[in-house]
Amino acid sequence: MIFSVVFTAFVLVAPVELPDKTMFATLMLASRFRPLPVLTGVGAAFALQTAIAVAAGSLLSLLPREWVALGVAVLFAVGAVVLWRSAGEAVATGVAGEAGVAGEGAKQTQDKDWAAWRIALASFGITFLAEWGDLSQLATAGLAARYDAPLSVFVGAFAALLLIASLAVFVGSKLVTRLPLRLVRRTAAVLFAAFAVLATYEAVTAFTS
Repeated sequence: MIFSVVFTAFVLVAPVELPDKTMFATLMLASRFRPLPVLTGVGAAFALQTAIAVAAGSLLSLLPREWVALGVAVLFAVGAVVLWRSAGEAVATGVAGEAGVAGEGAKQTQDKDWAAWRIALASFGITFLAEWGDLSQLATAGLAARYDAPLSVFVGAFAALLLIASLAVFVGSKLVTRLPLRLVRRTAAVLFAAFAVLATYEAVTAFTS
């Protein structure tokens, strides 16, 4: 286990997931169902998605080092642009709208008659579909391609995702309404941009060596 890689994965993935659609889906599930089965299903979906992303990134790492670095640079550069642009849109439409929907869900009668396994299965399916192709998954694949430490990348990314899911389940709409969403997304964009610059430098160095 390489703790520096675990930390890097955690720091890159957490701010991307914090104002993400998956967080809002988890929040709405928790407003209707018992929290523990919801978190179990969401956590299982995150574990599988993270494993897939790490496996994909590990396959990419088999390519020549310079091309891997270039691919990682492009991936994180695109992520930085998407996050920076979405920061402005989120202020106008994101938190208020999503928090309002979550609030309406919280007012509904909870479906306590559902068996725990049904709640977990529904939470798993919704989260798995919502997370597919997400920036956090792409970031995880990029990190797995850059570092020869798939377990460390998995632990860091999964810990970040599980933390955000736990906040959504147990804190809920109170967290969403107080999030400085523009700041969170722009901080994530800066982190992605910095990682893109580092990967670009590595690619250039590898091509010229």
